[in-house]
Amino acid sequence: MTTNPDLICYCFGYSREDIIADARQHGHSTILTTIMDHSKAGECNCATNNPKKR
Repeated sequence: MTTNPDLICYCFGYSREDIIADARQHGHSTILTTIMDHSKAGECNCATNNPKKR
């Protein structure tokens, strides 16, 4: 697996650029809320998806 050093969220594929663009568009980043909602729904698997945690 090739890792993207700018990837922030390995579960949902959000990059640093995604977060910056989202913040510019909305005045703040809505991505954190999206990640938290998915996580609460049990749709997050950071322990497996994040190569730094392996």
